[in-house]
Amino acid sequence: MTLYIDPPTWPGHGRMWSHLVSDVSHEELHAFAAAIGAPRRAFDGDHYDIPSERYEDAVRAGAVEVGSKELVRRLTGAGLRRPKGRPA
Repeated sequence: MTLYIDPPTWPGHGRMWSHLVSDVSHEELHAFAAAIGAPRRAFDGDHYDIPSERYEDAVRAGAVEVGSKELVRRLTGAGLRRPKGRPA
């Protein structure tokens, strides 16, 4: 099981955010997110939005730190990338 997280560089709602993804399945992603206490509402079709203050929790739990481009490459390579504008 490998999960990936990019740095919290995405602004929104007065916070900075990271993206958490799996390169295996959405089921794996949901299980990991639940284990670190991320609410299901944080799921955005192919990733979880993780606030900067929870970034280290995800890394301590085993998420691998990668850059945003690498994260998208892995998500796309796994066939789990949801094209923009397409419903989840």
